[in-house]
Amino acid sequence: MSTSLERVKLQVADGTTMEACVARPKTENGPGLLVLQEAFGVNGHIRNVAQRYAALGFTAIAPELFHRSAPPGFEASYGDFASVQPHMSALTTEGMLADMRAAYEWLTTDAKISAERIAAVGYCMGGRCVYLANAELPLAAGIAYYGGGIAPALLDRAAKQHAPILMFWGGLDTHIPPEQYRAVADALTAAGADHEQVVFAKADHGFNCDERPSYNPGAAQQALALALEFLRVHGVLR
Repeated sequence: MSTSLERVKLQVADGTTMEACVARPKTENGPGLLVLQEAFGVNGHIRNVAQRYAALGFTAIAPELFHRSAPPGFEASYGDFASVQPHMSALTTEGMLADMRAAYEWLTTDAKISAERIAAVGYCMGGRCVYLANAELPLAAGIAYYGGGIAPALLDRAAKQHAPILMFWGGLDTHIPPEQYRAVADALTAAGADHEQVVFAKADHGFNCDERPSYNPGAAQQALALALEFLRVHGVLR
């Protein structure tokens, strides 16, 4: 299926303007997807993810969550933490939620996608964003890849999760040790949230990204298959 890639400007509730990358499928009347970035910006990998999902029929939007501190189109090389640290430090939970709401509303208004067919997927920082968004937005499903920083700071939001959430973790990930992702799972279970937890024992942080040394093609392929089935089971992908 052919896809197109474009940039759009969104007005955020706090008065700021945010750019986003949009990948559209050739056909209409498909589902919508928030694609939430890693710490390195809406880079080539995130754009590729959006296009891959667009090829499956999704209208995918990747908002630039660093827009308050970085210029439009900002992206950094993997491993260049010095470039991204100021923008990571400038992020606030309230700001990220406002940004994700603006992108969600673009899907419902501009792309005219109904709420029961809008999901979110995110990676690393974006995985944490999926968890946050699912506590505030009427998503139909959420998929979080190795979302750091959820435990212990955000465990109180487990009871607010609106939609089923699928979470992927790497067994070799030293950034998110087992006690942290187990704490997330325990908090969601205790809250009665609908969640699935998958640990790839031989995968490291960033295992889904084919531009990183930690790329694990087997884990990435299995995770995508599970993600798509998860979206089908919950009515997003038909």
